[in-house]
Amino acid sequence: MGGVFSKQKPLKEQLRENKRMITRAIRELDREKRSSKRKNNMAKENQMKAVKIMAKDLVRTRQYITKFIEMRSHLQGCALKLQTVKSHAAMAEAMANTAKAMHKMNKAVDVPAITKMMAEFEKENMKSEMMQEIMGDAIDDVMEGEENEEEEEKIVNQVLDEIGIDIQGEVPNAPAMGLASEMPVVAEGGKVAVGLGGGGGGDDNTNNNGGGDDGGGGNDRLTDLEARLNNLKR
Repeated sequence: MGGVFSKQKPLKEQLRENKRMITRAIRELDREKRSSKRKNNMAKENQMKAVKIMAKDLVRTRQYITKFIEMRSHLQGCALKLQTVKSHAAMAEAMANTAKAMHKMNKAVDVPAITKMMAEFEKENMKSEMMQEIMGDAIDDVMEGEENEEEEEKIVNQVLDEIGIDIQGEVPNAPAMGLASEMPVVAEGGKVAVGLGGGGGGDDNTNNNGGGDDGGGGNDRLTDLEARLNNLKR
């Protein structure tokens, strides 16, 4: 067994040779078993001469069978141990290769460069988020302005409707006579003559005072409408 673990041959070659030796020994044991069975058959057939000659061999064969069984079990145990050693060697080699690969990878990794790259990524990400917020605010402002314009148009239309209703309900009836009949006419000698629709001097003063009252009422209506418009805008 000392030659099995020699350093001259690779481990795979040694394992292959040992397996061949174990297989050969197992075949020899099987051959001895078959020979023992043949001797038993000859004894059953009453071939006494041959049996007597082979009796001694039978005793020795039985002893050898016991030893062969023990040797076979030992050889199978050795084969299992060799297979285990092979598995351990393969695992150790794989671990060594993995360690080398990890060492190379750690050398290839540039930690400062990765840190700088992550910082730049975070910075650009913050810029992108800020731009999205600005664009969202701008879009919201535009949409809000359009909504305000629509609301203002509705308010103006509502106010105009109310103004039209008030004008139709509050404007006094127009006089039957035309404006030309109320205008003064310059007569000969520089005197002013009043039209047909007008009365005396006292009546003219009365009409003028009435006109002043109508003007004051119109101002009150405008003030009231402005107040309503302001309330609607609020």
